[in-house]
Amino acid sequence: MSVPVISLAQMREWESANWAAGRTEMEIIRRVGGVLACRASELTHPGDAILILAGKGHNGDDARAAQEFLTDRRVAMLNVTAPESNLPELEKALSQKPALIIDGLFGIGLNRPLAGDWKKIIETVNRSGIPILAVDVPSGLNADTGEPATPGAVIEAAITLTIGAPKTGLLAPNAWAFVGRLEVADDVGLTPCPPAGELNWTLPEDFRNFPPRRPVAGHKGTFGHLGIVAGSLGFHGAAVLAAHAAQRAQPGLITLFTQESVYHAVAAQLQAVMVNLWMPDSKRPDTASAILIGPGLAAPGLADTMSLVTRRIWRDSLLPVIVDASALDWLSVGASAKNAIRVLTPHPGEAARLLNVPKQQIQANRPQAVREISRRFGNCWVVLKGHQTLVGRSEGQIFVNPSGNPHLAQGGSGDALAGYLAGLLAQRPLQADVGKLIRYAVWQHGAAADKLQAARANWVVEDLIGELGNAR
Repeated sequence: MSVPVISLAQMREWESANWAAGRTEMEIIRRVGGVLACRASELTHPGDAILILAGKGHNGDDARAAQEFLTDRRVAMLNVTAPESNLPELEKALSQKPALIIDGLFGIGLNRPLAGDWKKIIETVNRSGIPILAVDVPSGLNADTGEPATPGAVIEAAITLTIGAPKTGLLAPNAWAFVGRLEVADDVGLTPCPPAGELNWTLPEDFRNFPPRRPVAGHKGTFGHLGIVAGSLGFHGAAVLAAHAAQRAQPGLITLFTQESVYHAVAAQLQAVMVNLWMPDSKRPDTASAILIGPGLAAPGLADTMSLVTRRIWRDSLLPVIVDASALDWLSVGASAKNAIRVLTPHPGEAARLLNVPKQQIQANRPQAVREISRRFGNCWVVLKGHQTLVGRSEGQIFVNPSGNPHLAQGGSGDALAGYLAGLLAQRPLQADVGKLIRYAVWQHGAAADKLQAARANWVVEDLIGELGNAR
């Protein structure tokens, strides 16, 4: 199950509840050491050197506990307790060029500015350019606020493996450069996390047995008919990418409506997808079960006609409607058909235009942006894309997606997500839990990118589409 994003006070209460329930600190520390070692092994190869930097507190104990499990790695342990005298030892250890550094200098209990010698230690580690795996929190970072305890004295981790549940400060945009990729070690022997909060961290286990097994007697009609309105002169590729991604979700049928200027270019690249010419009086297929509008509708002059169509479909259609890309700018504030499923998929720039605020304001409080967009557009579902994509509505829980990497920042990536999500949403059996369906689509999109990045450095969006749905 997903886990809540919690404050330091909530983490301390949770720890106390565990000790009261009979768990011991040493038991948990050893479990954390095992999980940390497993992650370190995934990031290195047998025989590689790993440098463990361990401080005085329990964060250092967690890092030290990993050594026992790293039997096929060359582990150097440096207990950093007197930074002035430890600095030469650190420089010598770094000169050996370890493949990975495990940062266990300071944990979430750091509540004071760091002295100059500590700053030198941290600066030396960061300058090494060696990938850093931080335990629980990058050393020097306030895990509640995401601010440095001392400016210029925070470990810049490639990955932060936080224990139990994410801490609020780790999700703050100003902390991203220090946290790197945030991962959660939720299975370390702790009791279930008791707090409930607005933000929740999605876990891959959330999608066990989802989507459900298809009925053996199912047919094309069972799995829906997606209508896509996409593509224009200079942007026809977005329509093709969205359609191919929708196919990976395996709806029964897909019909793509595109502009006359790009019809032949689009139709020539699609086989199983039906391609129709978009006309102002075009009607959706009678069997349609969901509609996607937006990918590649960016050619000049389209807004006058397409904005009216988009607003009408958004307002009146009883079908699930997903609006993406240029079509987001054509919506009118207000409600849609009662109980109809509506989804918006803006990136931060598009979200800023929807709310008529600077992009920086969106990024400063992303959950609030999700709430406000949803309120303005009839309590729709919102997928606020970007690092740690958010999924939520005007009320209820908001979910943070953990998958994905910076290599998703390619043209066509958003079209792929929109198409894949729409292909799932067209399937009526999956519409019973829309929130889970959307979260699954977002997670799969990121997980496909993670799988590709682990295998090759030069993958493109067409490769991404080929992987959609394969993550387990």
